[in-house]
Amino acid sequence: MKVAFHTLGCKVNQYETEAIREEFEKNGFETVKEDEYADVYVVNTCTVTNQADRKSRQYIRRMKKVNPSSVMIATGCYVQMDSEELLKLDEIDLLIGNNLKSLIYEKTMELLSGRYMDNPYILPYEKLSTYEDMGMVTSIEARTRAYIKIQEGCNRFCSYCIIPYARGQVRSRNIEEIELEAKLLIDKGFKEIVLTGINTALYGVEFGETIELAVKTVCELPGDFRVRLSSLEPTVVDIKGVNNLLKYDKLCHHLHLSLQSGSNDVLKKMNRKYTREEYLAIVKILREFDPCYNITTDIIVGFPGETDEDFEDSLDMVRKACFGKVHGFKFSSRHGTKASLMKNTIDGRIKNVRIDNLLNLSEQVASEFRENNLGRITGVLFEEYEEGLLAGYTENYIKVYVKGEEKLLASINKVKLVDKYKDGCFGEIAEKG
Repeated sequence: MKVAFHTLGCKVNQYETEAIREEFEKNGFETVKEDEYADVYVVNTCTVTNQADRKSRQYIRRMKKVNPSSVMIATGCYVQMDSEELLKLDEIDLLIGNNLKSLIYEKTMELLSGRYMDNPYILPYEKLSTYEDMGMVTSIEARTRAYIKIQEGCNRFCSYCIIPYARGQVRSRNIEEIELEAKLLIDKGFKEIVLTGINTALYGVEFGETIELAVKTVCELPGDFRVRLSSLEPTVVDIKGVNNLLKYDKLCHHLHLSLQSGSNDVLKKMNRKYTREEYLAIVKILREFDPCYNITTDIIVGFPGETDEDFEDSLDMVRKACFGKVHGFKFSSRHGTKASLMKNTIDGRIKNVRIDNLLNLSEQVASEFRENNLGRITGVLFEEYEEGLLAGYTENYIKVYVKGEEKLLASINKVKLVDKYKDGCFGEIAEKG
């Protein structure tokens, strides 16, 4: 039998889809592309924005059309938050919420055998309190970079964000399981291990530990590989925490540190629990350690009540932090959040102007950051090959293009950055891995 998947949203969703895929394949299913004929389709949904909800519905309809007699399973955050809406879709055979994804294969087989199914399978928020064991993910389709989910849930409750309600309470994965999965992936030849979670920085808080435990455990494993942290929150990681992380040689010099706004007034309304000054203090520590330490971020424009001065504060932060990349978003009101009840909403035309200005400045600053890296020799993990060009990322997350042979794919090589090129830099191989 054949199964196809589509994943929307975050790296955690991608990791969980891989775990589901492995379970199907372990039991004899063949995985095919999402636009191909399959007996089972699984859509792992996202609900971070209204657009994510809409895309989830579109993919459910689109995939079911390929084989109308197939079993369509929808899971993920949109399912968790709005199952009543999704139950209206005739294309869906079963809804399975978060923290029950390990049941998807079992419930699919019950459906295929003609058994009657209760629908939906969704735990209430208060029961999203234990870490769901989905087994070890060891056959990731990409052969260079592997993600390990180490944490679930969030207790920050930013005023604009629905995800704490969709994912539940903070819970962390057993450190022995993290170590074992990392060993398996390293033995399979993966050269980069990315530690990820819903709010990765909260790893271990419920049992008195910090994210450093997970970093230390993986970094101290033997082998030729590097470790990267996915998105961190300055609401959790302070100067002391960052300093503690800098001692691990295998940890990449790159942090995605979500800012969201450069205005202290807006940050307070967002319930972000830090100031622009505290954020810049973290940036200072990182850049003193390595002037080319790459800091990427997220910024929302058009939050309710955001003035021209507030927006200028965000632009000022882009300049001062010299971000390597800014992911800019226009504020999208999510029903059920405190921000959805706020007044002084920003006109859509103003949001459009602000996002254009933000992204234009961000690209200028990112270009300056890449230029500051020229002349450096650094490790590049080659992940793509096309028409004689290898492409991959430095340990500080700059995309690099190099003339070379396809056999160098999935290896880390010393490369000298010689010029800016496309969305990154052009390099020359200085030493082969």
